[in-house]
Amino acid sequence: IGITMLLVGSVGQLVAIVFGAVAGFCVCRDVAATKSGAMRFPIGRSAAITALILCAVLFVVLPVLIHTVDSQGLAVFDAFYRAGALVFGGGHVVLPLLQTEVVDPGWITTEEFLAGYGMAQAVPGPLFTVAAYIGAVMQPGLAGVVLGLIALVAIFLPGLLLVYGMMPFWDDLRQRPAAAAMVAGANAAVVGILAAALYNPLWTSAVVGTMDAVIAVLGFALLVHYKLPPWGVVLLLPALAVVAQMM
Repeated sequence: IGITMLLVGSVGQLVAIVFGAVAGFCVCRDVAATKSGAMRFPIGRSAAITALILCAVLFVVLPVLIHTVDSQGLAVFDAFYRAGALVFGGGHVVLPLLQTEVVDPGWITTEEFLAGYGMAQAVPGPLFTVAAYIGAVMQPGLAGVVLGLIALVAIFLPGLLLVYGMMPFWDDLRQRPAAAAMVAGANAAVVGILAAALYNPLWTSAVVGTMDAVIAVLGFALLVHYKLPPWGVVLLLPALAVVAQMM
């Protein structure tokens, strides 16, 4: 948590995950590696390596291109590709990255960002689908639709390339104790990153008063204790906020 608070944005998350992996390598050597259950995939190693190289090249080249080519579509692709490439362990980790990439430059407002997050939580599917909403609200009409498609493809692309590229090597890698220890450490770091994401941008942006805190705690109780569906909580809490403002 401390690293992500001190180093804002993608740098902090990347450093935290690397630190967690190194710590896991040093102190989690007793984590058992997978010894059984062979996993074979019909993917050649040359094709897999090509996918990994393409993933790395896009990560390095896109930030250079946006400084030489004046294109909003390319800038959107770079921002969402970078966010998708640096996510480890869960979709909520992407929230601080996306806020830095789309709110700070003024592409969308904080209110629009939080509204998209709420809607993404209310529907089935991964949180990454919020990329389509964010791209769409940047511009009106057809331009927004195009930007939404660009953002959606860009945020999923690095994960697809990494999964495809690692498939031929995964069976050997998961049987190595050192790899299992590093993954355990990285997973522990992700817990801290998720806690940091809960505080910033969610809590700092959405909870600005006592009533906001009460509504947030109520929503948590409805989800965890009473097991209400997320879509129902998303519809109920804004209605309560409106009523609270009218009182």
